[in-house]
Amino acid sequence: MSNGPAGHVARSTVRPHSETTRRTPLRTFLHTGDGVSVDSVYDPAAVVYDSSRPPAGDLVFVVAHGFTGDVDRPHVRRVVEAFTRYGAVVTFSFRGHGASGGRSTVGDREVLDLAAAVRWARELGHTRVVTVGFSMGGSVVLRHAALYRPEGEEREGCEGYEGCEGRAGAHTDVVVSVSAPARWYYRGTAPMRKLHWLVTRPEGRLVGRYGFRTRIHHREWNPVPLSPVEAVPRIAPTPLLIVHGDRDGYFPLDHPRMLAEAAGGHGELWLEPGMGHAEHAADDKLLARIGDWAGAQGG
Repeated sequence: MSNGPAGHVARSTVRPHSETTRRTPLRTFLHTGDGVSVDSVYDPAAVVYDSSRPPAGDLVFVVAHGFTGDVDRPHVRRVVEAFTRYGAVVTFSFRGHGASGGRSTVGDREVLDLAAAVRWARELGHTRVVTVGFSMGGSVVLRHAALYRPEGEEREGCEGYEGCEGRAGAHTDVVVSVSAPARWYYRGTAPMRKLHWLVTRPEGRLVGRYGFRTRIHHREWNPVPLSPVEAVPRIAPTPLLIVHGDRDGYFPLDHPRMLAEAAGGHGELWLEPGMGHAEHAADDKLLARIGDWAGAQGG
């Protein structure tokens, strides 16, 4: 859902800062609770001497990309670059994407990939974790936050996942969901009808494998996972931000509004004028606003 943007395509305006230094990223393969290897990258925070912003401290952003993305895609790296000005960043390729193992389940078992990345971020010494997901990744961060308790015990609904044992350190402290669907099986737009063809048809899965470096599982969901709109009420009191563009060509505005309604008085909704879909459409000003908002939560 991140390849082929709807609306305008954001271009990076981040420029090297004369008083900014960067350390070498760390790359490794993590292993999920069900045994899938996940290609992961840790980018330390840029050291920016800017008195108008608080220091990055122990803050880390764990970025969950959209469908057909991976850690090496330029639009994913642009998001990483923007967030390193606020804290460290962990990003990873979901199962079936890029160099990661396994096959994509299009948002189901991907919660285990995100849990492994969050644990790694905490093992690296970070105590404040912000999960930021785009499109498919946006649905994953919502479900992950609903399934994993801060004390490391799984919430109701986690028992259906092999390897979802809720070990300590798998929870998030702040959740940001960008361009996410509210419900499954949505086919109301042309891009989503094309995506369903890609996922459900053998010839579509071949296009995914060789055209988008995305290996898609042929099995249907069984059982059907908790939907994003069902997950949202279970996230409180963890801070929640829902971001959506009013020109999103994949999911119209009833999706973010359903999510916001499900959140009730908890969380915030940003409807962005002129914004299209996911990472491609999230410009640097929006990413900076997200970074500022996330840094202010519980800091």
